[in-house]
Formats: sequence, structure tokens, C-alpha cells
Amino acid sequence: MAKIGFIGLGNMGAPMARNLIAAGHEVQVFDLNQHVVSQLAEEGAMACKNANDVAQGANFVISMLPAAKHVQSLYLGENGLINHLGDDAIVIDCSTIDAASAKSLGEALMDKGIAFVDAPVSGGVAGAAAGTLTFIVGGAQEHFDVVEPILQNMGKNIFHAGAIGAGQVAKICNNMLLSILMAGTSEALQMGINHGLDPKVLSEIMLNSSGRNWTLELYNPCPGVIDSVPSSNQYQPGFMVDLMAKDLGLALEAAQNSGSVTPLGALSKNLYTLLQNQGAGAKDFSAIFTLFEKK
Repeated sequence: MAKIGFIGLGNMGAPMARNLIAAGHEVQVFDLNQHVVSQLAEEGAMACKNANDVAQGANFVISMLPAAKHVQSLYLGENGLINHLGDDAIVIDCSTIDAASAKSLGEALMDKGIAFVDAPVSGGVAGAAAGTLTFIVGGAQEHFDVVEPILQNMGKNIFHAGAIGAGQVAKICNNMLLSILMAGTSEALQMGINHGLDPKVLSEIMLNSSGRNWTLELYNPCPGVIDSVPSSNQYQPGFMVDLMAKDLGLALEAAQNSGSVTPLGALSKNLYTLLQNQGAGAKDFSAIFTLFEKK
């Protein structure tokens, strides 16, 4: 069992930390939200007063933060963790950030002899709670081999995408495609509804035809088709519209940097920005279905 520091106990981070506790690891936790820190302490974690305390004696430090500026500040800011981590520690950043930031962070840490991998996740809050997340890892093979057993305590599918930053690129490619599928599925279902079709029947038809996809089968955006998904619970997240819009911004930035042609990704970003502007930023990303409803 390892001594693991975990920083960032939001909707994703808290259940991930719980799974590490359940696996028998010694888990030290910190978040600005002291309520969730106290909750995890009651479940067996060691509550820390600040992020630097989390790093003390840790074999692994895992961070799950909203954006690159938070990750950079945590590790490289004034009195950052880079000055407190031991030489034998491995940093696992599970935040979804741009690949350039992941690379610069990795280089800075490795210059200090501290190993680093970027390991963004897919699977949402339900996957975090169930321990079935997909981890997409960027880093050296030798470091991947060391972190893989730890990630297996929180996830079901662990992929080594390539060098540092590759995990972030693969993650934003996946989320760009996911957003396109969700928008297209919503558009098609609403057109059927407008012609008087039952969305449950139409969904079943498309699931057994060439339109079959993940959003239609497991995360249907039309209320009442699948009882257990956000669309049937007033679009309570889930994976927020704000986070999807952020990831699409990262995707378009990556596309520009690589000269990639992504017209559907750009359209999807515009649709999710429109949804944000309508006040739906805190709703689940499947709420894009509401853009196509007849008013």
C-alpha cells in the first residue's frame, strides 16, 4: 500500500480519493472546501491544512483541479509543491488542461528529479464513484508502469497514450467527438419528435441502425428515455456544460497549434457557448438537447 496525497476534492476528486481509501492506501487530502476534507477524514483519510502538508512523505501526489492556472500555481507557484516533494515522489495530474501546460509542468518537475505523468480521466461522476474511470496517461513508460496499479484502484481502463502531454491531447480529442455526438443525437431525436415520433421508439430504432452511438445508448439527452441519466433529472450533472465548453476551447486551441481542420468541433463549441449564455452552464452537457426544442 502507498502513501498518497490527493489535492482537489470536487465532484470527481472526492470519489476518486474514496476509492483509494477503500483500497487500503494511506491517503492525505486537501481542498479549499474544508467540509469535504472533513467528510473524507471521517472515512479514513488524513486531513491536511494546506497542499504542502499533503506532499510530506507521499509516494504519489494526485491533483484534480479545474484549469491549467490552478495546476501551475499548485506545483510551480510561490512556495509550490515543487519545493516540498521528495525525489522519490511521482506526480499524477488528473486535471484536464492544455498539453503545453502539462509538458512545461512535467519538464519543471523532472528538472528537480520528480517524476510526472498527466492522466486526465473519462467516465464522469458516476464512473468516479464506481471506480470505473478511464485514465489516459502521458509520460515515460517506466513512470506509467509505476502509476498504473494506483490508477487501477480508481479506474477500469488505463491507457498509455504516449509522452507527457499525450494524455491531454487524447482526452480533448475524445471530448470533442463526444460533444459532436451529443449535439447530433439531440438534433436527430428532436426532428423525430417534431414529426410525432416517440423518442423511446426512435432511440431504439437508431440503436439498431447505423446511427448507434454512446450518447444515444447510455446517456440519452431526451428526458424520459433513460431514467438514470441527467436528462431525466432536470439535467443535473453529470458533466457540466461549463466543463465541456472549457474542453472544447482546449480542443480548438490544439487544432490551431497543429493546423488541424475541425469545423464540427468549432460548431460544437459555438453551440455549447450559446448554451452557457442561456444560463445553463451548471447543467449537464446533455442539456444541449434543449437548444433544439420547439419553443
